Amino acid sequence: MPELPEVETVRQGLAKWVTGRTIRTVEVHHPRAIRRHLPGDAHFIALLTGRTIVDVARRGKYLWFPLDSGDALIGHLGMSGQLLMQPADAEDEKHLRIRFTFTDDGPELRFVDQRTFGGLSLSEGGAELPDEIAHIARDPMDPLFDDEAFVARLRGKHTEIKRALLDQTLISGVGNIYADEALWRAQLHGARPTDQLTRPAVRRLLAHVRDVLGEAIVAGGTSFDELYVNVNGESGYFDRALNAYGREGEPCHRCGTPIRREQFMNRSSFSCPRCQPRPRTIRH
Repeated sequence: MPELPEVETVRQGLAKWVTGRTIRTVEVHHPRAIRRHLPGDAHFIALLTGRTIVDVARRGKYLWFPLDSGDALIGHLGMSGQLLMQPADAEDEKHLRIRFTFTDDGPELRFVDQRTFGGLSLSEGGAELPDEIAHIARDPMDPLFDDEAFVARLRGKHTEIKRALLDQTLISGVGNIYADEALWRAQLHGARPTDQLTRPAVRRLLAHVRDVLGEAIVAGGTSFDELYVNVNGESGYFDRALNAYGREGEPCHRCGTPIRREQFMNRSSFSCPRCQPRPRTIRH
C-alpha cells in the first residue's frame, strides 16, 4: 500500500496540475470507487460539477482537494489506486474508475484502480480538514507535528515500537517499509517495548523516520511493481536505497550480517540480527 512518500509525491504532482481549475464533468465508471460516498454517484457528481479545486492537501496517506464551495474531495489510493493526468485523447485505462474533465480543455484527471481498494468521496464542509480524516494524527513532515507530545505518548503506550509507528492515531503516514527502514537506522528491533525506550532514543528514532521519509519523497517514493506511479505514470526509485525492507538474506549495509525476515501482523518485517537484536522479552 502506498505510504506517505508515495502519497506526497502524488499530491505534489496534482497540486501543479489541478489547483485553480474548474471541473466540467465527472464520470463514475465503477460504483466501488465511490463506495464511501454513501449518497451515491448522482450526488457525488452534482456537488463536484462546476466547482473549482482550490488546493491539494494531505493527512497521512489521505489526499483531499479543497473546493471553492467549502466542500472537499477525499482520495485514498488503497493498494493499487492511481491519480493520473492524461490528455483528453489518451486511450482509456483498463481499470479507469472515475474521470474528471475541466473547463479549460486541458489534461483530464483520472482515477485508475485495478484492485478497487481505494476510492474517492466528498466531504461536505470539509475544505479545511474533512471530518472523516480528522482522527488521523499529523505526520512527522507536518510543520505542526508536536515532537515532545509524540515522545510522551509513545513512551506511555504498552506496545512494541513497530506497532506504535504503524498506529495512524499516534503518527500518520508511516507504513511497513519506512518503519523497517527507520528502525534499521536507529538499530532498534521492532518488538522493543515502547515504555522501555528513553526519551533521547525516541527522539533519535523520530529523526530517522523523518530522514527516511524525506529521502523517499525526493526519490519519488518506492515502487515494487507497476501499480504505484506518480501523476505522470512514472515509478519512484527509493527501492534502490533500502537497507532492510525486502532484503532477506542480503548482507547488512552496516555490518555484513544477512538481513532476516520475520512475520509481523500478517506481513513481513526485515531487520539485521546483529545491529537490531531482539529484546529478551517480546510482547505479543
